[in-house]
Amino acid sequence: MSRVAAVDIGTNSTRLLIAEGDQERARASIVTRLGEGVDRSGTLSDAAQQRVLDVLAGFRATIEEHRCEHAAAAMTSAVRDAANGGAFAARVEEALGFAPRILSGDEEARLTYAGATYGRDGDFLVIDIGGGSTELVLGGTGFHVSTQIGVVRHSERHLHSDPPTAAELENLTRDVHEILMAHVPVRLREIRVNAIAVAGTPTQSAAIDLGLDEYDPNRVEGHILTASRLRELLVQTAGLKLAERRGITGLDPERASVIVAGIAILLEVIDCFDLDQVEASEHDILWGLARSTTEGT
Repeated sequence: MSRVAAVDIGTNSTRLLIAEGDQERARASIVTRLGEGVDRSGTLSDAAQQRVLDVLAGFRATIEEHRCEHAAAAMTSAVRDAANGGAFAARVEEALGFAPRILSGDEEARLTYAGATYGRDGDFLVIDIGGGSTELVLGGTGFHVSTQIGVVRHSERHLHSDPPTAAELENLTRDVHEILMAHVPVRLREIRVNAIAVAGTPTQSAAIDLGLDEYDPNRVEGHILTASRLRELLVQTAGLKLAERRGITGLDPERASVIVAGIAILLEVIDCFDLDQVEASEHDILWGLARSTTEGT
């Protein structure tokens, strides 16, 4: 059974998974904010690039320590949107010792669905809310879309006050709603399937709901978030200043700046598909990337 390392260089965080078959051997997630300012400037800043490269140096040491036989790295919205994304990819290859892939939105959606649904029977709606884009995949229909909706992107666009004003939140939700209406056909919004939500917004929301003093992925995995509970969490988080939000039990302080936008976006997706609840999952694009690497797909 081969050991594989998967690295996800996202818009908000840089993450590592080392897996052997279905067993997780190591995991790390560090908020690096690579996409900071990209929506406005169209480029990755020097400071943001360096934050990621510093983290990757540590990841390389971990990968070597675990003697991984396979390794893959993927870069998503921030890099594919940035004019200097290709140049940054070259720096990432030097830092890791192997070439990363700049994923298209379609590839990101496919790998996320593969990771979230592995070992499950049936079709699902998989929701992946990232820093710069949100991927939606509806199993059994062939539908998948990568939208320009993201927690970093939409926080920077709309949430300028501390705490955000009601008008700012309204503008954010209207923006997200309009994008979803433009990208999700009406007939698909009416299909009833179970939904799995991956990435930081649902897992952090689950940790808050569970009141976890220390993050426990085993308790977060499969936790049900109802629409009504998410609305309560939105009111709670949006009503606090950033410094106060950092102290919420269960919330990683580094994600406090984007959790309001994240929950608002998740609620808009839930409303779009007329859902009552979603299941939070730790099995995301990292698992899809790891399995595609070992399976050669």
